[in-house]
Amino acid sequence: MTLLFRRKSISEATELAELKEYKLRRDLNLLELFFLVIGATIGAGIFVLPGVAAAKYSGPAVSISFFLGGLVCICVGLCYVEFASMVPVAGSAYTYAYLALGEIFAWIVGWDLLFEFTAVTSTVSVGWSGYFVEFLRGFGIHLPKMITADIAHGGIVNAPAIIAILLVTYIVYSGIREAGKINAYLSLGKLCALALFLVLAIPFIKPVNWHPFLPFGWKGVMTGAALTFFAFTGFDGVTTVTEETKNPQRDVPIALVSGLGFITILYIVVSAVLTGVVPYTKLDVPDPAAFALVSIGKSWGGGIIAIAAIFGLFTVMMGNGLSATRILFAMSRDGLLPPIFARVHKTRRTPYIATLIIFSVALIGGGFLSIGELAELANIGGLTAFTLTAISTLVMRYSQPEARRPFKVPAIWVVAPLGIVGGIALISSLPPITFIRFGIWMVIGLVIYFSYGRKYSKAAIGG
Repeated sequence: MTLLFRRKSISEATELAELKEYKLRRDLNLLELFFLVIGATIGAGIFVLPGVAAAKYSGPAVSISFFLGGLVCICVGLCYVEFASMVPVAGSAYTYAYLALGEIFAWIVGWDLLFEFTAVTSTVSVGWSGYFVEFLRGFGIHLPKMITADIAHGGIVNAPAIIAILLVTYIVYSGIREAGKINAYLSLGKLCALALFLVLAIPFIKPVNWHPFLPFGWKGVMTGAALTFFAFTGFDGVTTVTEETKNPQRDVPIALVSGLGFITILYIVVSAVLTGVVPYTKLDVPDPAAFALVSIGKSWGGGIIAIAAIFGLFTVMMGNGLSATRILFAMSRDGLLPPIFARVHKTRRTPYIATLIIFSVALIGGGFLSIGELAELANIGGLTAFTLTAISTLVMRYSQPEARRPFKVPAIWVVAPLGIVGGIALISSLPPITFIRFGIWMVIGLVIYFSYGRKYSKAAIGG
């Protein structure tokens, strides 16, 4: 029983990361980290989900849903920053829970993060498929539904989603330097596309479209916040690549805080403009931004948005898939999962086996599940991890007040509880079926832990 709550020390975590067999290449700079936050976060959440959330849950108040989701993320994000400055190693919230709460909680968070990041990768591939199909349709190319949709929506397999994941897998497998540069270029492109959307759409805002502002009440706003929270997942992925960052203790905190603040403001503005241009009842479409521009006679602008989404959504798949591979790598390195997942490529210095496993699972999800099912699964995974990270920050402040913290969360006893309460509130707003699916995943994880991880953990065998 004692082993279940055995904690790693900061020195143990950093020493393990320095071993030659696990050594990763430090190639990422501050600008690439900032764009990693942007790239992993701005995608399906702004190109796809605002329409669904507005039409079904929040109405024009979807901008408030984004604000609430962003507020929770900022509170939790500050907790991530404090941990990242203390222990700059791969693993993100999994490692933080190991330091603060003990092994069993670390396993739960790690298993949860694998669930979240992989589900996001699959979800975004479905959103990418929707934009790609619409793009081809503009040229008179109509792909049959049986190869562009899941079974629940009249198809057999979503082939474009599978192709997208295969391409992203190749990029991530090539190495962190290549992935970082490609991500930066594509992220800059989609920011330009969103700026174009605002320039074209703002003159066509009709205030009447914002009435009624709360058609589904505050309960709808909260449900919308829980759904649109998906738009923020991925920002924490920057803490999974700290071992591949040139100056992690300085660059990771700066990139995370500035990136998250920028994203929150952008989401609020874009969602407000979107519902001002098109009545919220018409926004239940897979490509709301492009749809809005087409509806105001800017078809060429819609085409540009579609192209930007096609390329930009790649960065979200890259960022989240990359994060999942590093979580799998960290858990394997600690002995909680088979050592094969911690193998590092001799020349690329990346966890290549973990990369192939994660993207194979994401491929199955993207090819055969709907975007709604995947988004709900990703949200509950992210919210659970965020809540436990905020709790871990409080525990570390109490249990290890003397630990060196290059960055300290201001007003920690206010910020962290806000993150915890907000996370729990958003979790409670998710549909019941999501809890059942998530519960099944966690049961599978606990079976693996007690049958394998607990026995082979390096904490159990003394490192």
